[in-house]
Amino acid sequence: MPHVWMRPGQRTYDHPCDCTEHWDAAGPAEDRCEPSLARILRQILTCHGGEALFVALESARRQELLDGDDMCWLSRNLNADGRDALALSRDDSDSGLESLLRWRLRALGLRVRTQVRIAGVGVVDALIGDRLIIEVDGRDNHDGPSLRHKDLVRDANAAMWGYVTLRFDYALIVHDWDMVERAILGALAGM
Repeated sequence: MPHVWMRPGQRTYDHPCDCTEHWDAAGPAEDRCEPSLARILRQILTCHGGEALFVALESARRQELLDGDDMCWLSRNLNADGRDALALSRDDSDSGLESLLRWRLRALGLRVRTQVRIAGVGVVDALIGDRLIIEVDGRDNHDGPSLRHKDLVRDANAAMWGYVTLRFDYALIVHDWDMVERAILGALAGM
């Protein structure tokens, strides 16, 4: 569904598209045609909630698309859920799936570190506690026999050093979060 930025004083017309209108005034640095990225992020929060904002925000930060002024504007113009997402966000997430994992794991009160370098293994997506590695396998970086073999070698090396590795793909994280959560809690209970 398209989203349209409307400013006070503009008119809306009956038209065949089923769009969502966002009504707010332009800021001083915004041109007359396009909203700023910070404003778009706030609109994502309004329409889709804190989780969607968090994933988009971390992606924007990773790509260095937001500057200090944008971050200040966001901190002044977000609701409490948005400010929570802003406070948790960082610029080191390699994918939206990693951001989503971290956002959802915060509810469990676990100590989660991301992009951790482990000797003999390399950089892992997430480390929970001292020994549970979580890898988020998007299709682009883990599809195909040679890449799958590389993942298995990393997991075997991790096991030799006393780590347990759990791997989750897009479908599990996005569509079956309950299973992901139960697997993580089960692995932690067995450690």
